[in-house]
Amino acid sequence: MDPFAIQFTATTGVRWYGLSYAVGFLVAWTMVRWLVARGFTVLRPALTGDFITACILGAVVGGRLGHVLLYDRELLWKFSTELPFWGVLEIHRGGMASHGGIAGVVIACTWFARRHGLPALAMIDTAAFITPPGLMFGRLANWVNGELPGKVLPAAMQANPPWWSVKYPEDAIVAATTPEAYQRASELSRLAYAGDGQALVEIAALVPARYPNNFIQAFTDGPVLMAVLVLAWWAPRRAGTLTGTFLVGYGLLRNVSESFREPDPGVFRIGPLTTPILVSIAMVVLGVVVIARSARSDGPLLGGLGGGRGR
Repeated sequence: MDPFAIQFTATTGVRWYGLSYAVGFLVAWTMVRWLVARGFTVLRPALTGDFITACILGAVVGGRLGHVLLYDRELLWKFSTELPFWGVLEIHRGGMASHGGIAGVVIACTWFARRHGLPALAMIDTAAFITPPGLMFGRLANWVNGELPGKVLPAAMQANPPWWSVKYPEDAIVAATTPEAYQRASELSRLAYAGDGQALVEIAALVPARYPNNFIQAFTDGPVLMAVLVLAWWAPRRAGTLTGTFLVGYGLLRNVSESFREPDPGVFRIGPLTTPILVSIAMVVLGVVVIARSARSDGPLLGGLGGGRGR
């Protein structure tokens, strides 16, 4: 798909990637207002806008820094004469790490809570509950950008790949072994993205079918994780319980979905364990600790979606 929803010049316009974040934040803002109106959180109505703003800044800054530090540190010393001049700031080109975004939101919520005299874990619980829709939209935006491809399907499935499989034109460019093949693959890729039917047929024969990783992760990070959080908050819980549930749920689901994802080139790994898997394992361990400590705390009761009230 064309990364631009509306294109003004060759390099500028409204991108689907940016729109996905905007929609995710709008849904989060609506969810926060609903939680506040029904007393499922200790957040005061007057602070709703400030809270969402803090979460947005935490998600964007954390997500970008997480991508740079975990997957693409070369951006730290990439400079150019064109806006935004520094590779770290080239957020319009994609490159956001969900683990970094989650860490950024935790920091933002902690700062916000201290500034307004609110329990930090209660604010992180609120942020955790509104996060799955944004994660889902982000994965769908990765699909539009042709990012984070799935692993290649087994050879036996390549001759007649299933309808749900995905093919990336860029694979033909990567596989080219001669200048002529590279030029031909590049031209076919360009025409394919422009919607040329014949180019789509020709390049489809040159590239392997892959697992639809973006859709798998959109499903696990969105509806599945949201269902887990709703169940966890169906009855009122001590502050921190939902945070721990989010960490455990996201960590486990991410490790399942990572089995279908092609590891990033050069990513740090220990045997079969890649950086995302290692970070997700750490999230699960941390989540268990948070749940255990929250169960013994005297923090405020939050949630109660099944009819109870958090306060």
